[in-house]
Amino acid sequence: MIVLFTDFGLRGPYVGQMKAVLLRAAPAVPVVDLMHDAPAFDVQSSAYLLAALVDAFPAGTVFLCVVDPSVGSSDRRPLILRAGEHWFVGPDNGLFELVARHQAAAVEWREILWRPQTLSASFHGRDLFAPVAAALACGETPHSARLVREPVEDWPEDLPRIIYLDNFGNAMTGLRACRLPVAACLQVAGQVLPRANTFSDLPPGQGFWYENANGLAEIAVNQGHAASVLGLSLRQPVRVV
Repeated sequence: MIVLFTDFGLRGPYVGQMKAVLLRAAPAVPVVDLMHDAPAFDVQSSAYLLAALVDAFPAGTVFLCVVDPSVGSSDRRPLILRAGEHWFVGPDNGLFELVARHQAAAVEWREILWRPQTLSASFHGRDLFAPVAAALACGETPHSARLVREPVEDWPEDLPRIIYLDNFGNAMTGLRACRLPVAACLQVAGQVLPRANTFSDLPPGQGFWYENANGLAEIAVNQGHAASVLGLSLRQPVRVV
């Protein structure tokens, strides 16, 4: 399958145009909309979020990922990454940094050398990345070259800030819950929140944090909108106490 991860949002033609390219080039391959509301222009937050989501997908899945504020510039290369048994296609801007770290024993970077006849300066997701992802999903190898790529050294293993707010107001952090002490509390927006196993462990209106279904520490309010009740926002720092 081909899995889409972008910051495009669902308004406008962008997702539809990209999916049209995929369906034309690989009509037998299912296309899954993983998310189109990744943190806009925020490559670092998106990188930690993406890394937490990939394990649910089977071997051979091709992830087409576009969070690309530098699209059209010479500052970043178009990439193919093989990490473990998954493929990733997108910009060389750090978006795949955490995916590669988590699969350090089986990683191969390739720079995409193939170019279409028509390449928009502002929509590489449609014109460049989508055709490459479709080719990979069909078992083809687009023209590319092996690449030795240096890691982003100043990015921590876990990111102590809010990286995503969902429709319920719950706040995912870049912290993997398995790396936190069992009795740890999270301090955010001047409040200290205890850990709970699930929502019903606490009374309605109570804030807490828990390990979400993707392994991240997530801040919530039982039967409430955590972002509104607790005053949370994207990129807000979180401290383990």
